[in-house]
Amino acid sequence: MGKFLKDSFIIVRIILMLLFCAYGFIDKMDETGVPVKVLLLVAFYISVMSLKELVEGKIRLVFFALAAAAFAVLIYIGGFGFILLGCFLYLELISFLKCKAHLYFLIYLVLFINSPIGIFNQLIFITLLLVCYLQHDFVIEAFRKQMIEDLVSQQGLKKDMTNREVAAREAIKKNTLMSENKILEERAALSQTLHDKLGHNINGSIYQLEASKVIMDKDPEKSKQMIQGVIDQLRTGMDEIRAILRKERPEKKKMALLQLHELCADCNEKGVEAELSIEGDTSVIPNDIWEVILDNSFEAVSNSMKYSKCSHINITIIVMNKMVRCVISDDGIGCDKIVDGMGISGMRQRIRSVGGTIDFESEAGFKVSTLLPLK
Repeated sequence: MGKFLKDSFIIVRIILMLLFCAYGFIDKMDETGVPVKVLLLVAFYISVMSLKELVEGKIRLVFFALAAAAFAVLIYIGGFGFILLGCFLYLELISFLKCKAHLYFLIYLVLFINSPIGIFNQLIFITLLLVCYLQHDFVIEAFRKQMIEDLVSQQGLKKDMTNREVAAREAIKKNTLMSENKILEERAALSQTLHDKLGHNINGSIYQLEASKVIMDKDPEKSKQMIQGVIDQLRTGMDEIRAILRKERPEKKKMALLQLHELCADCNEKGVEAELSIEGDTSVIPNDIWEVILDNSFEAVSNSMKYSKCSHINITIIVMNKMVRCVISDDGIGCDKIVDGMGISGMRQRIRSVGGTIDFESEAGFKVSTLLPLK
């Protein structure tokens, strides 16, 4: 659009310049026609003023100097009928130099020069010329600069959103890897515990069974007692295995809380203050509800980091008598209309799968409120 406005203004200027030349010809024309010198000077003037559009920078001043010289000679030979070309040259020069607006109005000093065009006609043409230049140099130029600034701002916002999205994905990947490492550590600790506590028991049982096999024919009673001892020892070992598994097995609650704390810590590292608040007894929350809370929290926090431009995020879990409430909120810009994209649709689907409800608010920041049943 800016190029269209610039090109259209060039056409308007050319038309005005040719019109001013025509006024000079009308004044100079007599029975013998227009002198050749005047025609050549006008052609030279038009050529110089047109060619200057092909160059940039200070080299244009050379063309302005040539045009000024041609205009001076033209006034000397052809008279003041060509005075409007001087007005055109003046406005072209101060427009190129980007002068202040009040200098444009000095063009009205031409009205004090006695010319065959007439004061009234000069006033009309000068005002028309002045309006064209003021509109282009100040109104349209300001509009064009604003468009460029808006475009740069939009590109910056788009880049920022892309960076936030990449950062959020990296955060989710990082938290997932950390959780997997925690699980592997738990498994390694469990394996070591089973080896340390049950290895001696099983080895002893093997030795007793081999001994009972040797004396089975000679002393059946003794062998029977040894086998019973092995049975009792193995039964005790099974009880120990059950106790170890109950003690060492990582609970879903612990893993979920660990990941939520790591999610908040990751947000804090990225400059967004995140806080996790818990009220009530979380041990009564079933594993499937923990999965929904965890997945929705990651989705909501990821959206806040990407789109909301927030400085603070709150994750609140409140355990009530038969329900658990989870609220994820931020203090960002919010949105005028909530669109069910893949993220929000996924949250709705997870909530429906466990018989809960979900609500979104976007007036002051963005808030995701869920209510889940305790089965």
